[in-house]
Amino acid sequence: MRPTLNFTAYIIYLPIVLALTWYVAFVLFKNSKVFMLDIFHGRNEIADSTNKLFKTGFYLMNLGFGFVIMRVGYDLLDKQSLLEILSTKIGGFSIYLGFMLFANLYLFFRGKAVSKKKNANSPIASTDIDTSTN
Repeated sequence: MRPTLNFTAYIIYLPIVLALTWYVAFVLFKNSKVFMLDIFHGRNEIADSTNKLFKTGFYLMNLGFGFVIMRVGYDLLDKQSLLEILSTKIGGFSIYLGFMLFANLYLFFRGKAVSKKKNANSPIASTDIDTSTN
């Protein structure tokens, strides 16, 4: 029986998936704080809490998906097949992460629009709300 490169594929794949997920989450949730503060009208505590919940869900969904698609269903016998399967798996995961990034941005913009609409329909204008106690 010839040795396979499957384990090598996993050793290469896992750190890349972890790093990509961390980087996208870091950039997304660092910059989403502005949206959250706007959605929650400057209430820092609830904006931070909501942002952390979104971040946790983002990690769980993306790492879970990355682990699910990790399996290679056949023996990788040469370096060419190793590179081909890695490019397919990492490329597919990158595309998935891109969709998840845009889905989160959609949620942020949707939340901002709903918040703005509620604020416009409120009898008290947003400039009249005292956020210094929150």
